Amino acid sequence: MSEKKKCLGCGVVLQDENILQEGYTTQLDNDICQRCFRMKNYGEYQVVTKSNDEYIEILKNVGKTKDLVLYITDLLNLEKDMAEIRKILPNKMILVLNKKDVLPKSIKETKLIQYFDTCGISFEEVIVISAKKNYNIDYLLKRIKFYQTSKNVYVVGRTNAGKSSLINKLIKNYSDNVQELTMSPLPSTTLNMVNIEINDYLTLIDTPGLVDSFSILNYVSPSMFKKISPRKEIKPKTYQLRKNQSILIENFLRIDYIEGEKNSFTLFVSNDLKVKRLLNSTNKDDLKDLSKTTYQVKYNEDLVIHGLGFIRIVNKGVVDIYIDKNIETFMRKSVI
Repeated sequence: MSEKKKCLGCGVVLQDENILQEGYTTQLDNDICQRCFRMKNYGEYQVVTKSNDEYIEILKNVGKTKDLVLYITDLLNLEKDMAEIRKILPNKMILVLNKKDVLPKSIKETKLIQYFDTCGISFEEVIVISAKKNYNIDYLLKRIKFYQTSKNVYVVGRTNAGKSSLINKLIKNYSDNVQELTMSPLPSTTLNMVNIEINDYLTLIDTPGLVDSFSILNYVSPSMFKKISPRKEIKPKTYQLRKNQSILIENFLRIDYIEGEKNSFTLFVSNDLKVKRLLNSTNKDDLKDLSKTTYQVKYNEDLVIHGLGFIRIVNKGVVDIYIDKNIETFMRKSVI
């Protein structure tokens, strides 16, 4: 019995029996499913929910191999649980920090790499790239050759980290393969593992992205989704706040400075977002109907809003955060 044909765009098994099920195509000799075809040609996105349990099982199977793993992450949205994923994957691993193009050019790569040298997670190497701008891709390929243990190299990471963009760039730069992965800024584009032969010595295996159920991108309108997702270099905005002053970002985030000396708040978020400062916020209740979290801020920490970006806070103090209860926020040592 021959192996069932899979979509070259998202990896799902092709079928022509049920238009409502994933993998539907009008003809089984097509190379991609109808969902990928419409996404590529018309920009239409059909939501398909994959559970993180399925993703973790895939990772566990990858962990049973001795193959090299590329862990792709978005520099603007470095995940909190990277150490937990690393425990599942004992493989040799290169951490690939993608989307350098959206961070200010003034931020040095050495500073970003040093952060991970002190975070207690072991990687063979940390490499900063921009798949969109083709930055450092040659160097990444050289290091893949250096560390790979077989022809197969797995590509893992969260949704919207840029895995498919990177693979497509490697195909374009170094391969005669005409295959192209389906790309979308929305979650669950890749639905199953997809094998992409780059050349005789390298086959990349793309995996479905771990769904960020606590990301703000899951709880905003399509138009706001586009505003939140930066398409060009961020121009950081710095606000000097005193006690009882606040920052509002659009209609979804309020930051109250509750206690401390005059402090500096630098926003690393999309340039398209509207930001407002309240000079006396004690009697203003904008967005206070949202869920509240209080943080005791230490010196040089980042307030991370999952899917939005981060806010660098220079001095210690106390802040109250108001945001949708489903969206994760946390404090970390400043990355830059």
